[in-house]
Amino acid sequence: MTDEAELETLRREIAACRICRDAPAKGPVHRLPHEPRPVAVISSSARILIAGQAPGLRVHESGLPFDDASGDRLRSWLGVDRVSFYDRNRFAIVPMGFCFPGYDGKGADLPPRRECAPFWRQRVMSAMPQIELVLVIGQYAQAWHMAGEERGTMTETVWAWREGLLSGRSPAVLPLPHPSWRNSGWLKRNSWFEQELLPYLQERVKMLLS
Repeated sequence: MTDEAELETLRREIAACRICRDAPAKGPVHRLPHEPRPVAVISSSARILIAGQAPGLRVHESGLPFDDASGDRLRSWLGVDRVSFYDRNRFAIVPMGFCFPGYDGKGADLPPRRECAPFWRQRVMSAMPQIELVLVIGQYAQAWHMAGEERGTMTETVWAWREGLLSGRSPAVLPLPHPSWRNSGWLKRNSWFEQELLPYLQERVKMLLS
């Protein structure tokens, strides 16, 4: 297990990171248009890692991951309250991009910044060898953590969740859709998610937190 002092150094380095502003992957014209505010919860004892995409504007403003309606839905999926969710001894929360990437021309969140995962992801994962379950939310996290095991669509990837758990991968990886309220229609069309996957998820979370 990584020493807590080493993790604190890593946290400070992440908090000070400005590569998306100062050294953008696609050149100066593509630098992050606002001051970066990296948001990540790294833990020396949590057994569950939540791997999302990137903070939204509200999270950028508060500095608290999933501090929005999506977080409320995610906590209900996990069967935990806010106190447990934000206890870093219980959950690590590390998105693929640490900073709010801004909006596209239609007002939707842009994808996670390209600079972040190549620079930080492997180092962060290596610093948390105690993680036993990674909850991968959305296509970017699924592509990195499932390394080619994801399917053609997000629905197909989540549908095959049992296969991933039986693959022997360590830590275990469980794909989830994004808990955004924009996905309410998806949840209605895919009732198996709440009927089959969520009961397993809640039981697994309960076991790992005990």
